[in-house]
Formats: sequence, structure tokens, C-alpha cells
Amino acid sequence: MSDVPDHAVPPYGPSGDAPGDVLLRDVLQVIEELYPKDSAQSWDRVGVVTGDLDQPIRRIHLAVDPTLEVIEEARAAGADLLMTHHPLLLRGVHSLATHTAKGAAVTALIVADMALVTAHTNADVAEPGVCTALAQAAGVTQMRPLTLEEGRPMGRIGSLGESISLAEFASRLASALPATPVGVRVSGPPQAPVTTVAVVGGAGDSLLDEVRRSGADVYVTADLRHHPVVESREESRGGPPYLVDAGHFATEWLWLEEAGRRIIDGLGPRGAEVDTFVSRIITDPWTFVVGTAGPDDVPGTTGIDQGGLR
Repeated sequence: MSDVPDHAVPPYGPSGDAPGDVLLRDVLQVIEELYPKDSAQSWDRVGVVTGDLDQPIRRIHLAVDPTLEVIEEARAAGADLLMTHHPLLLRGVHSLATHTAKGAAVTALIVADMALVTAHTNADVAEPGVCTALAQAAGVTQMRPLTLEEGRPMGRIGSLGESISLAEFASRLASALPATPVGVRVSGPPQAPVTTVAVVGGAGDSLLDEVRRSGADVYVTADLRHHPVVESREESRGGPPYLVDAGHFATEWLWLEEAGRRIIDGLGPRGAEVDTFVSRIITDPWTFVVGTAGPDDVPGTTGIDQGGLR
């Protein structure tokens, strides 16, 4: 279990024992209206993975990843539908034998009579969606799309409405995100001023050039790789955009509560028959870190973030 704040996780309600008339097809219609499949990237695989369109849905479990642990949590809670951000079958598989992770996951879903639906890049570009939830957590106002990918708005950029230090910004962001073992990594001088913020939930180093052209002071995303980051910081000569790697899970988990609420609202009066629950299981693969240094330990004599190239 994670350190996700309890107040951010809506519990199951008392209903769910009596049969309702909300079917999987009804929920899918709402999801399609909120996160249309045709707005997903061409390489993505979203929508229904398992389930019968006519099966009743009384409880919806929401999570970032459809891992075996998450599936078991949803099964134990009596969920009829597991909705995740990341796809289970993004790439082709040739076996569903239970000695493989994918096979065990699909088998567990089918045996539990649990539907699985994913909303991935179609949720990233939605308004509101994954990126807007992250931008709000970062304190961004008057947000607008960062760039377009395949004609869809990817990422968001906006203002904090004030100038604060990079260290203060990172601290505020960390307090708004679910706590994970990896935490928040920052590239830039702790006292550098920050006003304009760009964000992309999940892996975002493919957009570093767009962020630099946007004029953002800081870029919040995840999965930043060594070489793209080094090149970006050198291109910036130690100045903005500074980079914040807040973790893949954390930057995308924030959206789940909103997604569940919007699905219930989209069902209208029948939404009262359906409960939602946001999983607290951290699905990042990292479990602990050692040898970390805080902002007070940043070297002051060398490096591109100490006033320029050396």
C-alpha cells in the first residue's frame, strides 16, 4: 500500500448488493464521450480488454496499471469493472498461459467475471484529463495546450500567478502528489525563479524541444532519461526550462478520482447505483532509493546548473 492521502481516495459506498440496471455498455458509452477512442494516438490500444457488454456494473475500480496485485485488489473488493490508464495488451502476445504475467492477468480477470477498460493517450489529451489534473496539482492557472501530437493537444502550460524558487515549487508539487519511493527529481538551481510551468503526465522527454520553445521556466513530467536531459540542460546553458521528474505513477494517478466522478455523473440518475474506488497500490517498479542528496547539498563549484557551462 502507498502513502496516497486518504482524503484523496473515495471509498466504496454502501450500495452494490442489489442488482442494478447499469450495464458495461452504458459505462462504455460514457467513457467514450469523455475519452473518445479516436482521440488516442495511432500506436495506442485503448478500450475494452475483457468483459461482456451486457454484464451489470455496480463497482468500478480505478488504477494506473492493471498489474496482478491491482487485479486481485479489485477482485477482493467485488469490482465488476477495472478501469486503468495503462493498457494491458499494448503489444502483441502469443500466449495467455498463466505462467506468463499477461496470461495470468487475463485469466484472473475472466475468472473473476471482471471487465477491464483502458483509457490511455485519449485520457492524456482530454479536457479535463491526465495532463490537466497534473497541471492543477502543480498550481498552474490559465492553462493551454503545450503542443499538438497527431492533431491532439498534448501537455499543458500556464502560469503560477507568482514567482517562487524552483526548490519551493518542487516542494509544493511533492506535497500534492502521492508519495512514492523515488520521490521528485529536479534539475536546476534550487533558488532559480519559476513562474511558467509546462506539464506532461507520464514519460515526456520526447517533448523537451517543444518545452524549450514554449518559454516555460520548468517542465514537470516523468521517466526523464540521462542523455536527453543532459542535452536539454546544456542547450539551456544552465537556465530554464528546469526539469522535474515526478515519477510515472504519481503524475498520472491524480486523474483517476476525477475520471471516476465524471463517469458516475455521466450515468445520470443511474450513477447512484454504481460505486467507485481509486486504488492506492503504487505500481511504479521502484521500491526504495539510497544515497540521495537534498537541494542544500547541490554542488556550487561546477556543473551547467551553477551559472553556465564549464
